[in-house]
Amino acid sequence: MKKAITAMAATMMAIALAGCGGSKEETAPVKADGGEETADVSASESSGSKSNGSDETICIYTNNASDGRAEWFSEKAAEAGYDVLIVDVGASDATNRVMAERNNPLCDVLFGLNNIEYEKLKAADCLEQWKPDWTETVDQNLIDKDGYYYPVSTTPLLLIGNADYENMPSDWTDLVQEKYKGQYQLHGLGGGTGKTVYASIVSRYKDPEGELGISEEGWEMAKGFIGNAHDIAEGADSIGDVIDGTYPMDEHWASGVLTEQKNRDYKFQIMTPEVGEPFVVESLAIVKGTDKYDLCVEFCNWLGGSEMQLEWSNNFGTIPCQQEALENVSDDIRELVAVLKPQDLDWAFIAENVDAWVEKAELEFMQ
Repeated sequence: MKKAITAMAATMMAIALAGCGGSKEETAPVKADGGEETADVSASESSGSKSNGSDETICIYTNNASDGRAEWFSEKAAEAGYDVLIVDVGASDATNRVMAERNNPLCDVLFGLNNIEYEKLKAADCLEQWKPDWTETVDQNLIDKDGYYYPVSTTPLLLIGNADYENMPSDWTDLVQEKYKGQYQLHGLGGGTGKTVYASIVSRYKDPEGELGISEEGWEMAKGFIGNAHDIAEGADSIGDVIDGTYPMDEHWASGVLTEQKNRDYKFQIMTPEVGEPFVVESLAIVKGTDKYDLCVEFCNWLGGSEMQLEWSNNFGTIPCQQEALENVSDDIRELVAVLKPQDLDWAFIAENVDAWVEKAELEFMQ
């Protein structure tokens, strides 16, 4: 039986990184790109203390807090008897933060992220082993064999286009052509969306003898892909820019596409490469060192269960990993899933090299 806790909702929490010599981290406000970018944090609010003084508040780091998700999720958690503090932070930043806080953990649960980030955290001994009670109805191939993180939803990453745009490419690699210069928008490589799409392109050119495991052709492709793009500025309405034709294409995640189509009564074009789209599996994990382990397991059983994941899908267009939930998703999700297929990606190779690939891009390809 759950212990009833007074509900508290927060979409942003200021947290200082332990062991960082006083450097400031950043916590994201709700943004159009799904919380992939960050904003300044006040050091005076960085103790990690709970505003209601309760030791039972569950602190959650997530890249799934934008577009009303944090508020909706907080209300649902309160109804179920959980007091949650939601920290809206990009996937890579969440990983870096948990690693930095390893000796003084402030986060209890990670919600979202992807296999790349979880593998890094597992290797750094930052996660607790656990087992939810809903794994029987999930594709076993998606589950971490060591029992540190468990899948709740899949997120195809897409290139969407203005409905009237007549020059839609057939693959990400087409975007290096001169005719696409300034025609498409990319999210920052520090967030899960931008980093994963970039890695899905670069990793096609695997070469053991090449720089960072990539052939010269691959680096030329990466340079053109990034060089031709428009970087989305903080606070910009990237979806609005697609609709009005300012930048007719945008790199976006599937659930966000479905939400925007519904909210704006608009139907985007969607690129469907022959190789497939990069499908990100988003998971749940418990941070090592939490003093609320049993409560976190109970909470994750609730959050990852089919009932909650179906509600999450109905409200925010996610694709559940729970089979029972997937069988009952909305028609627009069914329609989208029917035309997409996952790209075959070597996640181990990507996880090992992606940070170096991003560093090279930031130093050499970004203006």
